[in-house]
Amino acid sequence: MIFPLEQLVKFTGNVYEITVAASHRAYQMSMIKDPSIEQNDGKVVSLAARQLFTEQVQYRIEKQ
Repeated sequence: MIFPLEQLVKFTGNVYEITVAASHRAYQMSMIKDPSIEQNDGKVVSLAARQLFTEQVQYRIEKQ
């Protein structure tokens, strides 16, 4: 699976926020050794971004 560029182009939200969220999600998935990473040929960032764009996973901004 390649990075979901078509979904990034259509995305109307804050691109910086979703990029940071995808990075954090990719880190989480790699730390728990999620089996879906292997099914995605090890492309964890692409998988994390796709999960966010398709709303399989949601993110929120924490107030500090």
